[in-house]
Amino acid sequence: MPKPKGSPAAATTPATFEAATQELDALLARLDAGQLPLDELLTQYQRGNELLAYCRARLDALEQQLTVLENGSERPWTAAP
Repeated sequence: MPKPKGSPAAATTPATFEAATQELDALLARLDAGQLPLDELLTQYQRGNELLAYCRARLDALEQQLTVLENGSERPWTAAP
């Protein structure tokens, strides 16, 4: 059975959070189109999971940094009116 081909970007870590979300949006559009062969569908799904984990990790790290900046006192976030 042939090995699924991954894109060169599939093995790389995104440069920024924004780059990761942009790649994830494009990937979701391809998955939603429903036109990918089964092997590539699996490869793209796995890449999506990698990107999602990266984004979650970056958001968690940012949240920890904000907590430190606020001297350890967590405050609920509210949107500006």
